[in-house]
Amino acid sequence: MDGGPPLSTLQIERWGLVPYTEAIGAMEQVLAERIAGTRPDTLLLCEHPPTFTVGRTRGASANILDPGDAPVVPVRRGGDVTFHGPGQLVGYPVLGLPTGRQDLHAYLRGLESFLIERLAQHGLLGERDPRNTGVWLNGRKIAAIGIACRRWVTWHGFSLNVDVDLSWFQRINPCGMDSSLVTRMADHLAPPPTLPAVEDEVADAFAAWWSSWREGGATG
Repeated sequence: MDGGPPLSTLQIERWGLVPYTEAIGAMEQVLAERIAGTRPDTLLLCEHPPTFTVGRTRGASANILDPGDAPVVPVRRGGDVTFHGPGQLVGYPVLGLPTGRQDLHAYLRGLESFLIERLAQHGLLGERDPRNTGVWLNGRKIAAIGIACRRWVTWHGFSLNVDVDLSWFQRINPCGMDSSLVTRMADHLAPPPTLPAVEDEVADAFAAWWSSWREGGATG
């Protein structure tokens, strides 16, 4: 589109603590603008107040055990039930997958690689589980990924447990598994990292990762 933004650049927006439904509404607007070509690829970074989300996996709602006062929100992404709350870094990459790289499986694997690299900055050995998406540390899940795509523009994304209160996960079967199989960076590092510091690291590294991935590298 003549006069539009250069779509090869990456814009990063840091929203702070924002209610989940408010963030989704704003992300849908970003998605519409990216599809229309009126904004470049964008990474949205934020935290949410305690919220349970239910993806499109069949029977996912059965994994909500006791939500308490936290809202339960159905969402249009892949995956099962998960939790979002303070101390968890949430990233919503709204990215146009270029011709030749329109492969959602490869994109998901790339996000896993990106998060594994961020953990490695702290000396933590993140890894994949061949049966489940996300990133694992010592056999426990530390990052969840659930993506959606419209006209080859991605939305939704990832959540990384930094110092989130893990007791919330006991109210669900997160991603269909036992809540004891969830961990956070704070349980493996002393002193524990702060969420703003981890957010800085993600913001600093994502543009280079995305540039490499869209050109055919960083596949993981």
